[in-house]
Amino acid sequence: MVNQKLAEHNLVAGRDHLFDLLARYKLLVRMRRRKAITTDSRHWMRKYENLIMELVLDRPEQLWVSDITYIRITHGFVYLSLITDAYSKKIIGYALRKDLSVAGCMEALEMALENRTTTWKTLIHHSDRGSQYCCKEYVDLLAQNKIAISMTNNGDPYENAIAERVNGIIKNEFNLYGGSGGFEETRLLVSKSIAAYNELRPHSSCDYLTPNQAHLKSGKLEKKWKNYKNLTSNP
Repeated sequence: MVNQKLAEHNLVAGRDHLFDLLARYKLLVRMRRRKAITTDSRHWMRKYENLIMELVLDRPEQLWVSDITYIRITHGFVYLSLITDAYSKKIIGYALRKDLSVAGCMEALEMALENRTTTWKTLIHHSDRGSQYCCKEYVDLLAQNKIAISMTNNGDPYENAIAERVNGIIKNEFNLYGGSGGFEETRLLVSKSIAAYNELRPHSSCDYLTPNQAHLKSGKLEKKWKNYKNLTSNP
C-alpha cells in the first residue's frame, strides 16, 4: 500500500524493514493475550467431522469459516461472531452481542446468507465444536440452505486457522480490544473496522488483493508471504 508513495521519493523498503521502523517509533499495535473463553465443546449435542482437511480452495463461497471472539468494553466483555469466506478472506457475516448465546452466531449466519450470491454451488460451513454451532437452530439453518457442516477434531484451533487469523487481524490491526467505550459505541467501531478490512486491507495470502477484490476472482490465488521455516532449514 505504501510502495507507490515510497517510489515517489526514490525509497525502497521491504516488509521487515517497515515493521522494524514502526516498532522503533512505537507505532505497532501492541499484541494482547487472550483472556476470555468463548468455546464450550463439552456438551451432549452432535459434533460433525472435519470435511476440509484436503480441500483446495479455488473460488469464493466454497468454504465459510466461523468463530467467536471477545472485545473488552467499559464494563466487562462483548462477543463478536464472524463468518469469513476462506477463499477471499472477506468477512461476510458478523454480529456483536452482550452474551455467548446462539443468537449472535445466528445473526452472523443470516447476514452471510443474505450476502451469498452463488446459491447453486456447493458450500461448506466450518467451525469449532462450540455449543453455539452444534445447537439445533444453527444446524437446521445450515441444512435448510443445503450447506455442509464441518467442525474441528477435538477442538484443535489449528483446524480453524483462517477464522482465528481473521479474529486477530480485526482485533490487533484495528485496535478492537477496546475497554473505553460502551456497547453501542463498540458496535459502531466494529462495523467501521470490518468495512475498512474488507475494502482496504490487502492480504498476502490473496495475491495482495483486498477481500472485496479477491471475492470477485476464481482460480487459485497466489500466496505472497515469506516461508521463513523453509528459508532457514538445512538442504
